[in-house]
Amino acid sequence: MQREGIRYFNRYQNRHEEEAVYGEFWLNLAYGNRCGRILTRLLIAQPFVSRLYGCLMNRAATRARIRPFVDKYGVDLRIAEKRLEEFRSFNDFFQRRLRAQARPVEEDASAVVFPADGRHLGFAEIGKETGVFMKGQRWDVERLLRGLPDLQERFRGGSLVLSRLCPVDYHHVHFSLGGILRRQHWIGGRLFSVNPMALRRNLGYLWENKRVVLELQSPLFGRVLQMPVGATNVGSIELVPLEIGDTVAKGDRLGAFAFGGSAVVTMFEAGRVKLEEDLLRFSAEGTELYAHYGDRMGTVE
Repeated sequence: MQREGIRYFNRYQNRHEEEAVYGEFWLNLAYGNRCGRILTRLLIAQPFVSRLYGCLMNRAATRARIRPFVDKYGVDLRIAEKRLEEFRSFNDFFQRRLRAQARPVEEDASAVVFPADGRHLGFAEIGKETGVFMKGQRWDVERLLRGLPDLQERFRGGSLVLSRLCPVDYHHVHFSLGGILRRQHWIGGRLFSVNPMALRRNLGYLWENKRVVLELQSPLFGRVLQMPVGATNVGSIELVPLEIGDTVAKGDRLGAFAFGGSAVVTMFEAGRVKLEEDLLRFSAEGTELYAHYGDRMGTVE
């Protein structure tokens, strides 16, 4: 099979780069042919497989995997709270926290920020996208918000940002804006990969995967949804304890993922937000934009 590289645009280096894909060989086996996709649907994407793998990554013996991973993928531990030798397991390393001020949060009250370090795609109006990862693939709001008909109607034609976290990224998720928590709704599902190698073939893996919908009420932005989405080997979405009616601030921690790649979907009502120009420009080309959590994602319309 011809190799399909994953290129993205680095906002900070102002250049296109190619992603070093963790587990590329296995991803090709799982999604690169019909037999692999059938096996993935029947076995690999089942939640118990990811739970088992997660348990293995919590073992102390997995500490030996950390340094080779850091060296191969260039993980910058200078901004992490812990030193390499302080991590108790690979999952402990994977869920590492960052030092204070390592990711300053945009202070402008009229701005929303990216919820996570990662590679992002932005769409100004759901339903008018020409393609997501591949030409012709479209968002299916009804399936993405399964079982929530009021939200399906409210967010039809709104704006959407998909933030994809790679295994090498900081894996905590933060609120893109301040507001009041109105709803927290879990949607069960399988755990397919969210890597473009999989999503190029079937964007629908996103609305088959386990996810949780957090609905916020903001004075400036109206209703906003933030939706952490699990993936293969990410059977655990760990949320910060919150009660309905609690107030959160922009940049507050929302939760974290355990080992593996994962994603966050952020949705806005129509006419509420103007996404950043570089995010829209590269997304229109089918290219993800690399940016850190806390950086500007858009402003009030």
